[in-house]
Amino acid sequence: MAIIKPFKGIRPPKEYVERVESRPYDVLDSEEARAEAGDNEMSLYRIIKPEINFEPGTSEYDPRVYEKAAENFQMFQDKGWLKQDDKDQYYIYAQTMNGKTQYGLVVGAYVNDYMTGVIKKHELTRRDKEEDRMKHVRVNNANIEPVFFAYPDNTTLDTLIMRYAATAPEYDFIAPIDGFRHQLWVISDDNDIKLITDEFAKMPSLYIADGHHRSAAAALVGAEKQQQNPNHKGDEEYNYFMAVCFQASQLTILDYNRVVKDLNGMTTEQFLEALKKNFTVTDKGTEAYKPAKLHEFSLYVDGRWYSLVAKEGTFNDADPIGVLDVDISSRLILDDLLGIKDLRSDKRIDFVGGLRGLEELKRRVDNGEMKMALALYPVSMQQIMDIADSGNIMPPKATWFEPKLRSGLVIHKLS
Repeated sequence: MAIIKPFKGIRPPKEYVERVESRPYDVLDSEEARAEAGDNEMSLYRIIKPEINFEPGTSEYDPRVYEKAAENFQMFQDKGWLKQDDKDQYYIYAQTMNGKTQYGLVVGAYVNDYMTGVIKKHELTRRDKEEDRMKHVRVNNANIEPVFFAYPDNTTLDTLIMRYAATAPEYDFIAPIDGFRHQLWVISDDNDIKLITDEFAKMPSLYIADGHHRSAAAALVGAEKQQQNPNHKGDEEYNYFMAVCFQASQLTILDYNRVVKDLNGMTTEQFLEALKKNFTVTDKGTEAYKPAKLHEFSLYVDGRWYSLVAKEGTFNDADPIGVLDVDISSRLILDDLLGIKDLRSDKRIDFVGGLRGLEELKRRVDNGEMKMALALYPVSMQQIMDIADSGNIMPPKATWFEPKLRSGLVIHKLS
């Protein structure tokens, strides 16, 4: 069963929140963060992308960069740009995109639940990326940014959340860049805190939706601290890491599409003919065409769009991995026809999140950077949960969650 706890969040006073908050560290590069921070000394990028405090070109892995993150984190607190709440409490974080709102509970997730598989993952992590985030957690002694979890729908929690949502939020702003609305409520009532803790204790599993490397790093640092403390009791703050937990049915997963530099020596005609072995290929003309259902793909090549529908026998609906469109396209198009064996390392392929739309796929092909684009039907949250429950791992670059969590609304200190 899932163990969570409330915590004393460190967060900006209401009048500073829009100057402090930022996009997550991993959705923009150093120069984009430098530009967004500009002359705003309160920007959280000065903690989560601390290389921007140095001359352009400074490596984000430079030891000075991590030290600067800790120095700035302390400075933000000293100057009152971040303040710690007096009481252990939960928080509600709402995001509104295109008229749809999803409500998450900000909690302390239990390190041992990650280690024992109560917190389930669906993606592989890379050790180098884990180590980078572990250094950041260690040097700050805090989870500066949250991870993104899903939990099975729960009527009791939904009722509680809606009761708070009917009241005035602590924070309420429209973020620059994405244009989405972000709101935060504080749950300090002891009865409500107990109710949330008890409801999570009934859940057999929580699911990492987004932030696998941050989850691994936060849990591994917590485990390190357990081993390093000769007086470890189990109730220390480092036994928990910060997560925002959303009801599974509320989450929006967008398509995660592919663009490829060449056709592996084939002409367009030869490539289209080869596709007919495993797909029903239909020319859709020059107007952008989006896949309408599972096992249908959209191909853009030489100025035209094509529908590709996988034929019976090319996938297994009973296999949680084999039923995925990302697996079908990887096996039958990228691997068999184009010779792309490793999506993580092959330089001939790139990936485009669905928020950018089909026009971005068309642009990258039309400008000659890429030869073809492949649009996929989005994975469902139920598919992700089924895969996690089965102990399987999804193929890389399979999911794109939107909106992304804003960073800096709440921070969790490990002591």
